[in-house]
Order: sequence, then structure tokens, then C-alpha cells
Amino acid sequence: MSNPQQLRYSKEHEWLSAVEDGVATIGITEYAANALGDVVYAQLPEVGDTVTAGATCGELESTKSVSDLYSPVTGEVTAANQDVVDDPSLVNSAPFEGGWLFKVRIAEEPADLLSADEYTAFTGN
Repeated sequence: MSNPQQLRYSKEHEWLSAVEDGVATIGITEYAANALGDVVYAQLPEVGDTVTAGATCGELESTKSVSDLYSPVTGEVTAANQDVVDDPSLVNSAPFEGGWLFKVRIAEEPADLLSADEYTAFTGN
């Protein structure tokens, strides 16, 4: 399992892209997608919603369980990935590409996000 070096990671297994024009893309890691199993339903935050770092903002349901989705940052949702809502299996097949979940205009970014190497050490993968 390879965690892209350009991303940052939360201990709740979300990834965060580099910020472009104040907006970052968020998804779940391959590690989390594998732990969930086959994702069959995605409830994502809606455009205009405010999300808070560390707080629940949606959920992913798999054939094994339902898992809360946490935001790694505080800000306003600017986009939700309708492709994932229509085909939740994208979370499993392309967690770092087409399986992204939502975008946020960041108001506040926590200091405790991990680098790819730190996240790999945290998960043991």
C-alpha cells in the first residue's frame, strides 16, 4: 500500500490534498477503504455545509459496516463528488483519484495532520 507523498493524513484515515486557492480535496485512504470492505453507500456533506476538523460530516456504508466520515479541516464545502454517490465502489477502486469525497474552502487547518511517512508508520502499512 502506497500513500502519496504530496498528501497529508488524519488519524481518522482521511487524506487532504495541497490547498489550491484556499480549497483542498478530501478523501479516505486506501488503508481505510480496505478496512471497510466494499463500499456500497456514501453520504457526503453538501455544498455550502460547514465542516469542523475532527467532527463527523457524513458516512460510508460497506458490506461489513457503517463508518463515520470525519473532516480533517474546518471550512465550507465547495464540492461533493457525485460520482462517488452514484458509484460508491470508486472509494475502493481509486481512493486517491476518482474516489475523492468532497472539497473544502479551508477556514482553519489543524496542526496534527500527518505526512505520508508518519501516516504509514501510524498504520503499520
